[in-house]
Amino acid sequence: MNRSAPRPQDPGDGPVPVDGDPGRFPPSSGTVPPTDPGPAPAAPPPLDDLVYEHGPGRRVYYAAHQRRVDVTALGRLVLALPAFLTSTLMVLLVSAVLDGSLGLPFWIPTALWLASGALAFHRPTEDLLARHLLGLRRPMPPEAARLEPVWREVTAVAGVDGAVYQLWVEESDDLNAYAAAGHIVGVTRFALEQLPSGQLAAVLAHELGHHAGGHAWSSLLSHWYGLPGRAVWRALRVVARSVVTPARSAVYLSIGVLLLAAGGLGSTAAAILYGLPLLLVFPYLSAAVGRRAELRADRHAAQLGFAPNLAEVFQTMHANRARPRRRAFAVGGERTRREPESAHARLLSTHPDFPTRLHHLRGYL
Repeated sequence: MNRSAPRPQDPGDGPVPVDGDPGRFPPSSGTVPPTDPGPAPAAPPPLDDLVYEHGPGRRVYYAAHQRRVDVTALGRLVLALPAFLTSTLMVLLVSAVLDGSLGLPFWIPTALWLASGALAFHRPTEDLLARHLLGLRRPMPPEAARLEPVWREVTAVAGVDGAVYQLWVEESDDLNAYAAAGHIVGVTRFALEQLPSGQLAAVLAHELGHHAGGHAWSSLLSHWYGLPGRAVWRALRVVARSVVTPARSAVYLSIGVLLLAAGGLGSTAAAILYGLPLLLVFPYLSAAVGRRAELRADRHAAQLGFAPNLAEVFQTMHANRARPRRRAFAVGGERTRREPESAHARLLSTHPDFPTRLHHLRGYL
């Protein structure tokens, strides 16, 4: 099912390129005096090619289960356990120091940190996260007028209450979108202003798939509960690069021993849980889970009928990525051999390449 209407053909107006070269045109029959072109015309509005079957006042049937936890969300949480254990040891260490120096009960800091993950679904906290960490902003009235009908159609087709989620815009000239925390759906200004409505709907359906599958909140929780451990290792690297005076050497040594002991305990616990060979391939497994989550979100959009539109988006993004290489070839004048992406980089990538994503959409086209 294709959720977009047929596009009208634009009439050709203007000279025809010679031999397919967009920079060469046939000579004119007469001499045309130069004229002042005046101000550049405004960019035409994006094509509204979406079929709106669930407009205002139309009845919408919501699914019984608005969200689920699929295997990729569970896999992300399982792979985050070693970082969570290391971070927990760090918090326990800090709690012990506070208990000894300030008399603060040992369990309070640890309990507060464990309960802090619930803030991922707290609306005011999500607002702070969207504004200050992700760099998003609320849509302006013209942007909301364009974005909200498309979002309403996507969520109605999916049987989801779209009012549960919050729409945000990023000031960016890239084609991108986001699903974060429990209710954040962001889209770049470029995508909002340049994509036809059918393609914009496909992008939003993809992000809705991340929320529906539990990918967004599981990714945030995995990152949040691993922060103390990562902060400790960053601090160790900073200390190692700093100038250590004899007066500070004893303090640094004692702190380093405690941190290394806690990190060793965390690694030992992870090795016991998963085995050392599996622990060594954790980065590759985590990237593979991310790629699988992207393909599942693509499938979610395709099952809603947006597969042709999503394929068009991927083809555009793939062409835009290859355009700088073609421009470099045109400027350089000599053909240079492009180095292929290394297998190591592909294995650590959290997003599949566009040909792979298009291949998985073929069954829905």
